[in-house]
Amino acid sequence: MRYFITLSYDGSAYHGWQIQPNGVSIQETLQKALSTLLRTSIEVVGAGRTDTGVHAAMMVAHFDFPASEEDNGQPLDCAQLTYKLNKILPPDIAVQEVKPVADDMHARFSATRRTYHYFVHLRKNPFRRSYSWQLYGEIDFHRMNEAAKVLLEYRDFTSFSKVNTDTKTNECTIVEAHWDELEPGVWRFTITANRFLRNMVRAIVGTLIEVGRGKLSIEDFRDVIEQKNRCSAGESVPGNALFLVDIKYNKTSSC
Repeated sequence: MRYFITLSYDGSAYHGWQIQPNGVSIQETLQKALSTLLRTSIEVVGAGRTDTGVHAAMMVAHFDFPASEEDNGQPLDCAQLTYKLNKILPPDIAVQEVKPVADDMHARFSATRRTYHYFVHLRKNPFRRSYSWQLYGEIDFHRMNEAAKVLLEYRDFTSFSKVNTDTKTNECTIVEAHWDELEPGVWRFTITANRFLRNMVRAIVGTLIEVGRGKLSIEDFRDVIEQKNRCSAGESVPGNALFLVDIKYNKTSSC
């Protein structure tokens, strides 16, 4: 049977979601916990690949585990598994739910939309430094919002993709992109798309900030997209202020 796990994590201590040869990852940590509890080797597949230091208020992963003959083919006790996972996982990873889904559901490929938030603040604040990026100087967020609207007109985002990746296409459909002031001097960027390229959100934010600082015009931002060249875009912003916050599926339950 196939199961979906919904979890959240503080990515500060991890080398991203995906298993790495020389660093601890969220995927590896979750797999070890599941394998320990279920007493067999378990492989989990995530809905995305958050980078080093990036957080998730919501991540979805799936794993397969056969129904036990001893239990007359009944599924796992998901509430009990959730409880046990949270007991043995480190404090910076929390499981909200485990549930059975249809066998054709896939945490990554069945997802229809994903939403990220990026946080910035304009005044020094020791309580925001771990999860937000401090910006200096004058920043025009109105211009940045005008530039963000341009993203919805395009599909090819090669300019914001990490080079030499294994993706077959750099096309994405962005349906939402905007900056909101949460309180004076504290801003959040929201972006929603059917899929994201590696490093895409951080590169987009970095380029939008170039617009906010007056280094790029709205038309310059459009040109960056059309050039399909990573060197044309701005620098990637730090990962500690980026959060995966929502993942949508058309269906998930097998019940």
